[in-house]
Amino acid sequence: MSDSKPDDVPKFPSAMGVATRLACSRAVQEGIKVELLLREAGLTRQQIDDPGVRLEVKNQIRFLELVATAVKDDFLGFHLALKVDLRTMGLLYYAQASSDTLEEALQRGVRYSSIVNEGLALSFQGGGAVGINFEYVGVARHSDRHQIEFSMVTLVRTCRQLTKRRLPASRVSFTHRRSDDISEFRTFFGCDVTFGAPVDQVVFSKASREMPLVDTDPYLNELLIKFCEQAIADRSTKRSSFGLSVENAIALLLPHGKAHANEIARKLGVSRRTLARRLGLKPGDVPDFDEPALFAKKGAQ
Repeated sequence: MSDSKPDDVPKFPSAMGVATRLACSRAVQEGIKVELLLREAGLTRQQIDDPGVRLEVKNQIRFLELVATAVKDDFLGFHLALKVDLRTMGLLYYAQASSDTLEEALQRGVRYSSIVNEGLALSFQGGGAVGINFEYVGVARHSDRHQIEFSMVTLVRTCRQLTKRRLPASRVSFTHRRSDDISEFRTFFGCDVTFGAPVDQVVFSKASREMPLVDTDPYLNELLIKFCEQAIADRSTKRSSFGLSVENAIALLLPHGKAHANEIARKLGVSRRTLARRLGLKPGDVPDFDEPALFAKKGAQ
């Protein structure tokens, strides 16, 4: 448990900062002056050097983008996730590793993902195939590429390590777009990968649901679950502002030509009139949006 004072807790969704610290190490190895990048991302070297300090998710996203540009690696998040020691995920990893089956481990991941990153909310998709959806909380989705790729690759690597199987995904999709050669993604995931999709998601076959884990330990798992429950109870996660919710809805709808005010309101479960009021606009002034950045100037009312 952290002994940080309340004033030390980030005001926005926070993360353990595993990806940030890996990116910083990569930049240092390549001779990049990271202090300048850290400052531009709203971070300090002191934060990076103390692994117990949580970082704001928006700062992590910004820093990953800056490092990717500096080291000329447009797949930075993907590449970092291929090498990360999964045990650095702490409580979450061990709670998953001590579970009985892959399905149970994935459900643990969904339940306790905020321990690692409060800006990502995971949801379990059961029924036939087994899927995990990623949604953004308190952070604009369109600002990110590297963190979500890092997170999905880490999830798949965790599943493979816990089952000691190659375990190809059956479907993978990202809502951001890429025009690069994505053969590395297809090779790693073992399936086609879609960019510019309606949802950030990784899906495994139905047969993987009951796969046993190699290090299952019901006694350890019970103990770790208690720690995980206490950890999420002690941490108050701020809900996404309405403005960010609108931005994320637009980001999902834009690639499909559906970023219209009525469709955005429907996706958010409000009327067009309520949408206008929450954005500080008159009902007749709500446009059909072309860019998520339109909302950068409009906070939630």
